Formats: sequence, C-alpha cells, structure tokens
Amino acid sequence: MKQKKAHLRTLLRGLFFPVVMVAVLLCFAAAVNSLSEGRSEEDLRQLEETLRRSCVACYAAEGAYPPSLEYLKEHYGLQVDETQYTVQYSAIAENLMPDITVLENHQ
Repeated sequence: MKQKKAHLRTLLRGLFFPVVMVAVLLCFAAAVNSLSEGRSEEDLRQLEETLRRSCVACYAAEGAYPPSLEYLKEHYGLQVDETQYTVQYSAIAENLMPDITVLENHQ
C-alpha cells in the first residue's frame, strides 16, 4: 500500500512540472499576442493622425487641402507603408478636410 502511494506521489510530481511549464508558456504567448495587437492599433492611429496633420499643414501653407494622397507624398514627404496599410483618401473640396480612412492589410 505504501509503495502504491509513493509511486502515485512520484508520478504526480513528474507531471506537475511539465503542466506548470505549459501553463506559463501559454500565458506568455497570450501576453505577447496582446502586446502585438495593441501596438498594431497604435500604429494605425498614429498614421491616421499624421495624415490629418499633414493635411492641416498643407491647408495652412497653401490655403487649400491637398487634392490627393500622392500630393502629400510628393510635396510634404509623407511616407506610407502600403504593404501594411491601405489609405482611402477622398478630397471633397479645397476648403473641406478630406475624408481619410486607414485600414490595416492582413497578411
């Protein structure tokens, strides 16, 4: 009887360490994934904010909002990673802020 209990304790101890390690690794992977998603959302927000500020700078300097995204790239040095983001830029009129939407490309 004592031998069975000792064997059972040894077996449980042997399983405890791998189970704990798997749980720790899963928690770590979940934390890294959460950080990555948060960074991605922040990058998206920053790009949209940069686009809006560039439009306002153009309006302040020239008296009109830029007619296209290409205009901002050529005249104001704006750079967009088009492999990672899609920018929908719709200019309505020279005196109205363009409609800007930034979408993340999923790879």
